[in-house]
Amino acid sequence: MSELIFADSHERDDLGAFVARAVRLDGDSVVRLKARTSANTGEDLIDAWVATPFDVLATRTVRGSMQPADVTVSANELLAGLAIVRGETVDPGLPRDLLWRSALPPGQGWQIIDQLPAEVVSSLADKGLTVARENPGPHGTPPASLLDQTVLTVSSDGMEIKVPLRCLFAMSGMGFLGNEGPDEQVRVTATDSWLRIDARFGAVVRRRHALLPLLV
Repeated sequence: MSELIFADSHERDDLGAFVARAVRLDGDSVVRLKARTSANTGEDLIDAWVATPFDVLATRTVRGSMQPADVTVSANELLAGLAIVRGETVDPGLPRDLLWRSALPPGQGWQIIDQLPAEVVSSLADKGLTVARENPGPHGTPPASLLDQTVLTVSSDGMEIKVPLRCLFAMSGMGFLGNEGPDEQVRVTATDSWLRIDARFGAVVRRRHALLPLLV
């Protein structure tokens, strides 16, 4: 039986808010939950991951432990468990590991590229949403050509990072942007292969380069 044990009720509610946003974006979404220990504090942590409709991963970390240490569950079942059970221990639902199809980024090797004002990032996301509404794709969703447009370019120590609009759409859709204070920052980090943008309520992660197809 799978089991989540939260440090306190606030951590459980934080995970519930994250999962609720994922369900609003995709009613059939699944959540991958992974346990780890903080290298800085030694605290037990749970990383929650979802694949958004924008081909961008979203993640949120809460304090707590879990068994097993890596499991994928239905977002709807997890959300129901978090809403019904108000204690510190929650059954996340039946394992659905075969439904998770995205690679996860490495846990180490990240380089801080830049710190950006959260208000600026939020404003860029709002402008992008306005353009998307004016230029819908064939199925009412933003076309890939728009999602792949670079809206930010940041650099540090010879590493130049291009941030596509789809990352800001994912941040906005997951509720990571909005209601920022004037001094709030968004952090951009990267590895050779991955881009990550951290805001107060969570982070989005995407491969910097498309994988080459396997030769048959």
